[in-house]
Amino acid sequence: MVIRFALAKGRVAKKAIELLTDLGYVFLDYSEKSRKLIFTDTTGTIEFFLVKSPDVPTYVEKGAADIGIVGKDVLLEHPAQVYEMLNLDIGKCKMCVAGFKNQPIPYGKKMIVGTKYPVIAKDYFHAKNQLVDIIKINGSVELAPLIGLADCIVDIVESGNTLKENGLSVLAEICEISSRLIVNQVSLKTKRDMIDPIIKAFENQL
Repeated sequence: MVIRFALAKGRVAKKAIELLTDLGYVFLDYSEKSRKLIFTDTTGTIEFFLVKSPDVPTYVEKGAADIGIVGKDVLLEHPAQVYEMLNLDIGKCKMCVAGFKNQPIPYGKKMIVGTKYPVIAKDYFHAKNQLVDIIKINGSVELAPLIGLADCIVDIVESGNTLKENGLSVLAEICEISSRLIVNQVSLKTKRDMIDPIIKAFENQL
């Protein structure tokens, strides 16, 4: 029986693979330049594949992967029927509302919000009974208030340097973001004897 991981490409995957290696799983066929799609450890009990972040919850929910590692932002933006088992504290940052420091959030009137995260933004402002028009932006969200496209933005903030360099600042914090270990609901029942030790081992690495 094999436990299959779906990993979000980028630094999340890099750190996750390091953690798996620290736990004793060796992936001789893996390299960052490899064109292979699925990598198996030397014992044949662990496999992983790399996908875009938004796809991780889908693969886990549908059972194509038993375990996934992905950012909390993705889980909030793309809700899925999975078990969130562990906060790995990888890629810690914050989801924030940002805009011009001298222009506070105009609560009480309809606002235009630019964001890569329309679901998170809508949920946040809806909870505050704030009317908003959400504009989905795929590129540099910071540009939206600078050119008058939006009153403010909702985005992930790490150091805050990009905001600062463009005359913007954090106006409100929505939530903490970091990578989470998620598990398929059926797999947790049918493969529990294999999954529980893996989760415990990850937990001991934190």
